[in-house]
Amino acid sequence: MPPPHKRHDTTTDHHVGSPTNPMAFLGQDYKKLLHQSLHRKKLYTDELFPPNSSSIGTLAKDSDLDLKKIKWKRPSELVSPNKPFFTVDGMSRFDYKQGELGNCWFLASIGALTSTDEKTSVMTKDIINQVIPADQSFSSNYAGIFHFRFWRFGTWIDVVVDDLLPTVDDNLIFVNSKTSNEFWPALLEKAYAKVCGSYEDLDGGFISEALMDFTGGVHIEFALNEAPPYLWDIMDRAAKSKTLMGCATYNGETREPVSSSGIVGGHAYTVTGVSKVMSKGHPVHLVRVLNPWGDTEWNGDWSDGSTLWNTVSVEDRKYREKLDNGEFWMPVKDFTKNYESLDICCFCPDFLDRSPGYHWTSQRSFGKWIAGTTAGGSMDNIETFGKNPQFRVRIEELSENFTHEKGAENILVSLMQNHETRDRSSQNNYMIGFYVFKMKRKSGKFSAVFFKDKTPVAKKSFDSLREVMGFFWLKPGEYLIVPCTKNPDESASFILSIFSKHETHFEYIEETEENEDDP
Repeated sequence: MPPPHKRHDTTTDHHVGSPTNPMAFLGQDYKKLLHQSLHRKKLYTDELFPPNSSSIGTLAKDSDLDLKKIKWKRPSELVSPNKPFFTVDGMSRFDYKQGELGNCWFLASIGALTSTDEKTSVMTKDIINQVIPADQSFSSNYAGIFHFRFWRFGTWIDVVVDDLLPTVDDNLIFVNSKTSNEFWPALLEKAYAKVCGSYEDLDGGFISEALMDFTGGVHIEFALNEAPPYLWDIMDRAAKSKTLMGCATYNGETREPVSSSGIVGGHAYTVTGVSKVMSKGHPVHLVRVLNPWGDTEWNGDWSDGSTLWNTVSVEDRKYREKLDNGEFWMPVKDFTKNYESLDICCFCPDFLDRSPGYHWTSQRSFGKWIAGTTAGGSMDNIETFGKNPQFRVRIEELSENFTHEKGAENILVSLMQNHETRDRSSQNNYMIGFYVFKMKRKSGKFSAVFFKDKTPVAKKSFDSLREVMGFFWLKPGEYLIVPCTKNPDESASFILSIFSKHETHFEYIEETEENEDDP
């Protein structure tokens, strides 16, 4: 982890931990281990994620899985006399189905990763190649070792796994391929389980976590009950801009697991495309969604069996596929009613602008909340609030070459907490958020005294998520951002990132003499 309050701008250099030079996770160098295994003519076995119960975890008590029956086997043992393949006819969002784990959030993210579709202009190949390195197979230079790449808390890592997979009666117990001799989904899941601590650590989560770990970029969340009227336009531009999209349904005590319309409650889905068709002379804006179960589909308007498809042209009808594969179309109005949130992750949020030419820039700073010194809590703890880390942001006037739509958001602020423990399930996230204050151009840190009568111009309400984000319109000028936990004296590392379409200056305010002028 970088030292406290170290600033990183988005660059294309080759430092360790960058996309082109990922850090070897747990010190395991893929090329060296591959060479050693080939030289010894012995299939690789990963000692740091061993094929035993420690890598499985205890799993949920209500699982029907008998851990004593699990046997770890290599793909060649599972498909003999046939040959195993890493991929069969490339990688597709239809290649896999969910197993015993409640990790629909992760599998929905895999669906987004593999949603390349020329019909709807969805292109994710660059992201796939970053996460799943090419030239891996069960034939050329095969030694029982594979590797995958993820972004974790500001650093790209290269994760090595062996190909010993947990099975019961020669069947994969977790994610498995619909094509029995294809194994990239199971190996990708194993690598992510290793990063998170165990397979059990994948049980339950938010799709935004995996989407961010696949891109290392910006995460934008829309609460669909407050969706802007131009949501479909944003999704359309996002789909054409190398982004990953997912959504989640409501989870309430009175809701049925599967509604009468075919929507699963408390479940993560992949958004795999958007399209506009003409029906009886009127445009209809559609969203295509994929259930990671590989079945159980929406049965309302514009579903696979809907007669509304008979009202469109033959050309538009090509979008419909009458397959029970978990993927379906629905109108955007029903999408916003049936789903609670939409998550979009990408390398760069340029698609947010309706006019071409803008290029958003990103800046990132690493910091720490330390109990007793820099963990002051929220503004409800006004006497200690000034102890929190403070960041100065100066937003310049937009270039006269560009126009700005009044009221449109121009800055995105992201705050991610990191407890620096490997086991994901043991990380009890704090309630985190941040405040944005208008300030004058002064030096030095502001004390708690100066916040007593100050009202933030923007803020992010506190939530116990790994990452929270806010999307705002801020006029050109000087601002102060204060990231914090809700309660004082809660220690954790954090990453504060800002994305802006204006020229923006972003810096940590050093622990010097406190400022005596109003922010």
